[in-house]
Amino acid sequence: MNRHEVRELHFITPIENVPSILEHGLLCHNLVKKLDHRRIDDRDVQTRRDNKRIPGTGKTLHDFANLYFDAHNPMLSLRRGENDSICVLRFRSDVIDLPGVIISDRNAARDWALFKPVTEGLKILDRELLYAPFWLHKEDLIAQDRHKGIKCAEVLVPQKVDSSYILGAYVANEVALTLFQQYSDLHVEVNMDMFF
Repeated sequence: MNRHEVRELHFITPIENVPSILEHGLLCHNLVKKLDHRRIDDRDVQTRRDNKRIPGTGKTLHDFANLYFDAHNPMLSLRRGENDSICVLRFRSDVIDLPGVIISDRNAARDWALFKPVTEGLKILDRELLYAPFWLHKEDLIAQDRHKGIKCAEVLVPQKVDSSYILGAYVANEVALTLFQQYSDLHVEVNMDMFF
């Protein structure tokens, strides 16, 4: 994948967390756990992330703030029952130019995930699979599992991403839009194609 093909980056979060993110920035897990916030993550996945070290950094995944290239992915699909109360925060693509950023070629908690600096990391990403609207391959469950991981490829930023990088947000429906507007005056739009 080429650098110019990264138009924006995404973070899935409960709408009620938006004011804190705007105030403190998007924090890594180890920093955000000190703040009051609503979690939507999978506890088992977080345990794997807590113990996974990023080669060459001496840090774990929980020392990095993580963004998706495309939030239309298995994580957001799993949260479809929460569409009235979650959003996708949109971040400027130049987040990937920050010092120390690492790219994972799939969900970073998965076995066999590769971790590379940005220039090398972009080269190992398959744009077609990453931005594909769906990842189902009913005739080939191995390909489906691989594609599912690729849809969740990540941009890992040491410690935090400053809130100045936030472009706005997507929500699934009018209910979420109304809720979002109660928490923030950040630009927000309904994008039903992003959600499930």
